[in-house]
Amino acid sequence: MANSEKIILVTNDDGITAPGIRALVEAVKPYGKVVVVAPDSPQSGMGHAITIGVPLRLNPVDIFEGVEAWTCSGTPVDCVKLARDKILHGKPDICVSGINHGANHAINVIYSGTMSAAMEAAIEGIPSAGFSFLDYSYDADFTLPKQVAREVVGKMIAQGLPEGGLLNVNVPVCNLEDFKGPKICRQANAKYVEAFDERRDPHGKKYYWLTGDFKNLDTGTDTDVWALDNNYASIVPVQFDLTNYALKQQLSDTWKF
Repeated sequence: MANSEKIILVTNDDGITAPGIRALVEAVKPYGKVVVVAPDSPQSGMGHAITIGVPLRLNPVDIFEGVEAWTCSGTPVDCVKLARDKILHGKPDICVSGINHGANHAINVIYSGTMSAAMEAAIEGIPSAGFSFLDYSYDADFTLPKQVAREVVGKMIAQGLPEGGLLNVNVPVCNLEDFKGPKICRQANAKYVEAFDERRDPHGKKYYWLTGDFKNLDTGTDTDVWALDNNYASIVPVQFDLTNYALKQQLSDTWKF
């Protein structure tokens, strides 16, 4: 199939007006027909949430030149489900999500709406990738992540991914001349050490604000955290089969029922 015939679904979790999704649209436009379906408001941290018991709405918008685009009132995963069923009436050739404002490396992949949207597509057998940029600023310069997204999507189209293939791509904050290129990695053993800051509102009632520090517990030089710390873009192949096969075998051998 020629590149011009490829159908590319673009979504995100920061909302359809976020600068990152515009950069992603521009990055992938050379590869085919782009259709955008994204949340009508920010949905960061939604993970794989879906909307149940509340009506979902789709509305067409004209904000990307020459690109069909829709807002969805639901979550990032809702966007992918509705795009496949009601807008595309079938599977796109690939799905890309992002470019997220902020990191989705290591344990962040569990919480990420960006990655869950891409994962939902992968569950449907669609080759997919989520893209994130470690700059949290709304005014971030997306030149580098846009470049990385275009290169990775080019590889996805030219060389392909297996059915359900899913990539988690993170891009460091660095000068273009210091960037060392993409690197295939594994997910680091890293997490947030969290606490809840107890505060009081103007009425004296308690409320809580999540705080914490990111801690890397992994000394490997093949991880996404190491790559990003050393000015590489990390590419981690991700799967949605959460089975711990080593523990499964251990329990099969030692637990007798």
